[in-house]
Amino acid sequence: MRRGLSAALAVVAASCLLVACGEKPQTLNTASKKPDAAPWAPGGAASNPFFASGWKGGDQAAWEAQIKTRNQGQNDYAR
Repeated sequence: MRRGLSAALAVVAASCLLVACGEKPQTLNTASKKPDAAPWAPGGAASNPFFASGWKGGDQAAWEAQIKTRNQGQNDYAR
């Protein structure tokens, strides 16, 4: 009985060690990295449906005003 239990524990321990050895490295692919750019930088603002109408790319003050307006619209205390 005792020999069977210790053998079963040895098999479980060995299988846990083997599973840990088979893990693949989790590194980020260099092809998927994008360089950072300013959020107000021009990038096809006319053709992008997610940009606010009338906003021109490269205008930092207008971008900050639009973000401020959008955040106020989501503020429950200001409603």
